Amino acid sequence: MSEVTPRRVLLDKANPDVFKAQLAVAKAVRTATGTAGMDRRFVELLNVRVSQINGCAYCLDVHSTAALEAGESAQRLAVLPAWSETSLFSDKERAALTLVESVTRLPGSVDQDRDYAAASSVLTEVEMAAVSWVAIAMNAFNRISIVSRHQVRPHSDTTSPKGK
Repeated sequence: MSEVTPRRVLLDKANPDVFKAQLAVAKAVRTATGTAGMDRRFVELLNVRVSQINGCAYCLDVHSTAALEAGESAQRLAVLPAWSETSLFSDKERAALTLVESVTRLPGSVDQDRDYAAASSVLTEVEMAAVSWVAIAMNAFNRISIVSRHQVRPHSDTTSPKGK
C-alpha cells in the first residue's frame, strides 16, 4: 500500500505579497553584503552551506549554479560539507562558515558563544552582521521551498556527455 503525499501549497504563489516582502529582505541582505565587501561568489558559498544543512534541494540547485557562475570552483562546492577538514577555504571564509552554521543550527548558548567569538576574531562587525543576515534570509527561503516542495528541474547542461 503506497502512501499518498498531499499536494503542497506553493507559499510564494498563495501569498505573493508576503513572498515579495521576503524578496525585499533578500535585496537588503545583498546590499548589506556589498557594504561589507563580500562578493557574489562568497555569498553564494554561504547560501549553499545553509541549504546543505537544511536539506533544501531547490535552493541547493539554485545557489550551487549561482556559485559556479560567480566563479566558485566545483571542487570547493564538492567538499563544502567537510570544509573544516580542508585547507581550501580562507580564514575569512572559515569564520563566515562557522557563523552561518551556528545561526542555522542554533546550538546551545555556550556553543553559540564559542562560534561567535571564533568568527568575530576574523570578521568585522559589519561582516558579522552581513553573514548573519545571509544565514537568516537563506534559512527563510529554505523553509519556503521545503514546505512548498519546490521541484528541482533538470538543467540543459551542454557540458555533460550526451546521454548522461
